[in-house]
Amino acid sequence: MQDPTKQSDSDLGRVEIKETTCYMCACRCGIRVTLRDGEVRHIEGNPNHPLNKGVICAKGSSGIMKQYSPARLTKPLLRKPGAERGDSDFEEISWERAFDLIEERLGKIRADDPKRFALFTGRDQMQALTGLFAKQFGTPNYAAHGGFCSVNMAAGLIYTIGGSFWEFGGPDLERSKLFIMIGTAEDHHSNPMKIALADFKRRGGRFISINPIRTGYSAIADEWVPIKPGTDGALLLAIIRELIQQGLYDREFLIKYTNSAELVVDDPERDDHGLFRRFETHVEEGCFDPENKLWWDRELDREISTHTPGTDPRLLGSFTLEDGTKVKPAFQLLKERVEEYTVEWAEDITGIPAETIKRLAHEMGVVARDQKIELPIQWTDSWGNDHESVTGNPVSFHAMRGLAAHSNGFQAIRSLGILMTILGTVDRPGGFRHKAPFPRPIPPCPKPPNSPEGVQPNTPLDGMPLGWPSKPDDLFVDEQGEAVRIDKAFSWEYPLSVHGLMHNVITNAWRGDPYPIDTLLLFMANMAWNSSMNTENVRDMLKDKDDNGEYKIPFIIVADAFQSETVAFADLVLPDT
Repeated sequence: MQDPTKQSDSDLGRVEIKETTCYMCACRCGIRVTLRDGEVRHIEGNPNHPLNKGVICAKGSSGIMKQYSPARLTKPLLRKPGAERGDSDFEEISWERAFDLIEERLGKIRADDPKRFALFTGRDQMQALTGLFAKQFGTPNYAAHGGFCSVNMAAGLIYTIGGSFWEFGGPDLERSKLFIMIGTAEDHHSNPMKIALADFKRRGGRFISINPIRTGYSAIADEWVPIKPGTDGALLLAIIRELIQQGLYDREFLIKYTNSAELVVDDPERDDHGLFRRFETHVEEGCFDPENKLWWDRELDREISTHTPGTDPRLLGSFTLEDGTKVKPAFQLLKERVEEYTVEWAEDITGIPAETIKRLAHEMGVVARDQKIELPIQWTDSWGNDHESVTGNPVSFHAMRGLAAHSNGFQAIRSLGILMTILGTVDRPGGFRHKAPFPRPIPPCPKPPNSPEGVQPNTPLDGMPLGWPSKPDDLFVDEQGEAVRIDKAFSWEYPLSVHGLMHNVITNAWRGDPYPIDTLLLFMANMAWNSSMNTENVRDMLKDKDDNGEYKIPFIIVADAFQSETVAFADLVLPDT
């Protein structure tokens, strides 16, 4: 063995240092990789990278193990004739033969019925590429793992404020004074968050962590608030109620930048009950909401077009339009909706004392109201008004799967979006800051097809594989109201499944519900081990046969970097090299 004190790597071969990006999680930290004669020898953080500034976690530094894992796939594999799925009995084949097999099979499917091909990926970060492939192929049966991971976070906040946490936005800890972290473990965005939290606390910021256990981030919080798992939505709704009751909401922000003052029809006898009252106007092309809604002006005591200069709309009250239509501002409806969510009600559900919930609400509201910040930055708002500075309410939040990954996660996340909105902390200094290309219109423009006619042979899909329905006519169903997709996304059962429902595909394909498919391609998705919620039965489904002795899912292609549990059930394996 060489004595490391007497010889260095440079004595044993050509040494290079390459700068690249870590791919061990969605954080995408900058790393420096030391190579000796082309082989990875060491991984460390890149101090010049703006995201992690040299910080690297144990997972990132152990990436060398991934690079040289004995389980890593290097060549295409084809299940041997007579071998059964699950036996891992393969023969190596060339890339040319693998592509020939795929081209022949998928070519026939595309010419006959593109939806008999299903592509489901466990790598969200490649949705731009895999989604484009699905659309051009013409299949609607495409989804990513976000459907059981981050979908509540993405859908709940994007439908509410036009953007969400994760890679799409986050807290402005550089300017925030009060930071509340809820339902967050040390997973996504961990290194940048650790750096930002350290700087935040050095500047005197107050950090509150709401989490069932006091580990990780909670261990360094100024206050830890334990909560029963899955009850975060009840806490948020009670805080919203308290802020409204105490008048600690940002009225100016709500009027200028939200729909809080816009009038909603309040007459159960009308077909448009619960919808915004609109007047006729020319609607330009695109998916932006037309400016044809109404406010109730305080001085004139009548309805008036939103954002009319010099108006002072009411947020609360009940009114009757000139044509006799009964209306209420959206904020009034919110106030009525949360009336039942008292702190005592939330205490019984969350385990957090009512007085603590009151105190948290009061602290958030007072900091947002009394510790405003102002930056000397000129800007022009959406209505063409020029401003000499940017103001902010320095209360910020960060949330993750602990809040989202529950059956009530969508509404819990929406509650967080509403809380940030009434505090006036959305897209402002010291609060939540969107990252390009967000914020998007609410809801965003892309829509899935809305009928079976959107799927045609040898034709790209008429719509996006994944999208953002905004009304019943946007649902992807047939004339009988039945789902068109194999996972039943965008149907009456799952109308807002904006990432698709990856965990449904194997079960539905095995059942032939709503129809049988021919080929299933799983890209970096280990459905036989996780991601399916029912691993033992899923393995049985993958190898189950019909009365004729044919597999119920006729052909399975697995693209993966490693010899995963799902690879064993593949007919064709493509190495993700």
